[in-house]
Amino acid sequence: MSLTPQDIHRLGELARISFDESEQAELLAKLNQVFDIIERLRAVDTTGVVPMTHPQVAPLRQREDEVTEADQREANQENAPAVQSGLYLVPRVVE
Repeated sequence: MSLTPQDIHRLGELARISFDESEQAELLAKLNQVFDIIERLRAVDTTGVVPMTHPQVAPLRQREDEVTEADQREANQENAPAVQSGLYLVPRVVE
């Protein structure tokens, strides 16, 4: 798949970006290079390859699930304009 100058013009219109002729030619060349790489990647046979969640196989560092900060709820709610039953009251925005 390759793009044409008309495609670049249309993309510019959709993005509300204007290009002069040199910028349009440069962008066309760069985007076509990207599409060439994508086509080469699509051509690779990946049958039997298990998908990976991350390119590096490394164990996640885990820590104990414990509270590390003091409860400051009351102090934080003192600055709120309106609080009721421990909840912040905000103006209704959906009718």
